Amino acid sequence: MYLNGRRVSRETQERLEYFVALFQKWAKSINLSAPSTLDDAWSRHIADSAQIFQLQPAPLTWVDLGSGGGFPGIVTAIMMAEHGDGWVHLVESNHKKAAFLRTALRETGGRGSIHAVRIEDAPSIVQHCDFVSARALADLGKLFAYVEPWSQRNANLRAYFHKGRDYRTEIQKAHGGWRFDLLEHKSAVERDSVILEFFNLRRAS
Repeated sequence: MYLNGRRVSRETQERLEYFVALFQKWAKSINLSAPSTLDDAWSRHIADSAQIFQLQPAPLTWVDLGSGGGFPGIVTAIMMAEHGDGWVHLVESNHKKAAFLRTALRETGGRGSIHAVRIEDAPSIVQHCDFVSARALADLGKLFAYVEPWSQRNANLRAYFHKGRDYRTEIQKAHGGWRFDLLEHKSAVERDSVILEFFNLRRAS
């Protein structure tokens, strides 16, 4: 099978298909995503989320912020299972969503763990990470504040954020309080959307 033009193993495909079925089942009782996207979960959520690990396939340590329905965190954890290495720390304060995420990891064999805490409290639990991800969570200024504790501990940290068509406005606003290097990756799934890759993040002096 090919995902965003890249081949994935049959085992990974089966794990992802199982996760989609689980997601659609749980979404009937708890709010995991906008109802309009449930029937098109594969292209709207799976393929979109998979882009992050395809950009950075090193099986290292991720923190996924506000994991919600598991995008991109569970998808990353499933794709790392093929490598047999790496780990995703999924941070989700909503306990019903956290229960879903735990079930998804257990039943798909994804490489990760769930932390049902506020994002601000996560750096005291997860001391180190190599990468941070977030999808449809907050504006860049707030995301940078979330990431800062980890970037201070790891100068090589990189953060990957899905953003829509107004991303340039967010970048301009963020420059008021932050300094960073940036790579823009055009989405292979959503027209006018991007994945923004940040590194060398620090507050403006």
